[in-house]
Amino acid sequence: MDAAVSEQYGRELVPSSPRGWRPPGCDRIALVLQGGGALGAYQAGVYQALHEAGIEPDWVSGVSIGAINAAIIAGNSPEHRLERLQTFWQRITERKIWHYTPDGDVFRMARNAISSWITMAHGQPGFFTPRLPGPWLSFAGSQGATSYYDSAPLIETLRELVDFSLINSRLVRFSVGAVNVLSGNFVYFDNANEEIGPEHVMASGALPPALPMVKIGTDHFWDGGIVSNTPLQHLLDQEDKLSSLIFQIDLFSARGVLPRDLPDVLGRQKDIMYSSRTRYNTDVYRRMHTWKKRLHLALEKVPEDRLADDELTLRNELRNLPDLTILHLIYQQKAYEGHAKDYEFSGTSMREHWQSGYEDTKRTLRRKEWIAMPPEGTGIVVHDVHRADDR
Repeated sequence: MDAAVSEQYGRELVPSSPRGWRPPGCDRIALVLQGGGALGAYQAGVYQALHEAGIEPDWVSGVSIGAINAAIIAGNSPEHRLERLQTFWQRITERKIWHYTPDGDVFRMARNAISSWITMAHGQPGFFTPRLPGPWLSFAGSQGATSYYDSAPLIETLRELVDFSLINSRLVRFSVGAVNVLSGNFVYFDNANEEIGPEHVMASGALPPALPMVKIGTDHFWDGGIVSNTPLQHLLDQEDKLSSLIFQIDLFSARGVLPRDLPDVLGRQKDIMYSSRTRYNTDVYRRMHTWKKRLHLALEKVPEDRLADDELTLRNELRNLPDLTILHLIYQQKAYEGHAKDYEFSGTSMREHWQSGYEDTKRTLRRKEWIAMPPEGTGIVVHDVHRADDR
């Protein structure tokens, strides 16, 4: 257990069940992981801080790189999860860029630019390799005509680091989002409904035109981030009435500064595109919950013999609505990171991202009121870790 958290709470964070610690009134702890390529090391740092505090998720949901992190977490026992995350991130960032980087933003910007160029030219170990001769010189309909890179190395990495039989044992709920290429519909692959394999994780991270579409059954799928980069909605749509503490880890910030040059424009466009209007989703859920509470109060005032059977059923269903606390952590971009931050896979940047996630989460866990469930009937409380006007 993290020493600072333990000191803050005394004995309160000692795991109270085999599932790990949870606040009073919490039926489920969920970890929701956004897509963001190389920035995904931030999510690994978040998990390290949670793991050290004795907090293990009951449900892990992800999109793109978040799906890979989610698979490693759900596909390993708690004592091996952190080790497997470290193995994955060290493997895909093991290529050396510079042996020494002088101090100063200008040098980091130059090194990061070279790192992203090397990724484009050579791919990443254990992740993807460039196609030769490339899609523009391949015949239409051929395997190499629809993507710049081959993601076959990732299949072997997933098979080595993820126990899919453990995911399918359903000890931890697991879901990843993808997009059907033909219909354009967003779908979730959920171990509550189907058997999960490497192809489902691959589909969630198949971002075009870089990576190839993934065939599952008779359908083909691309990265879920094309439609929704934050897999929170799937959890909010559940009718299981489980009150939940949700750690939502986003890698792109909807809020930013006014761009001053073209690289700033490209970076800001990417942030807005992939932030997925997370605050809007939670606001809609809050409004719906409020109207459900009002409807329940209205139905309670009607004598039972005046209610039809379906109205009685509805009244009983609305009697025990779940409460949600969402801790919203968003990666905060460094001054020297540009629009290529999601495919800048250097080991230096990976360690920085990991440490940022770790420190942000440790600070968050020190806020006792943030990891408590809301008062009964409140509905949903969102704590935005990086803003002063938390709600």
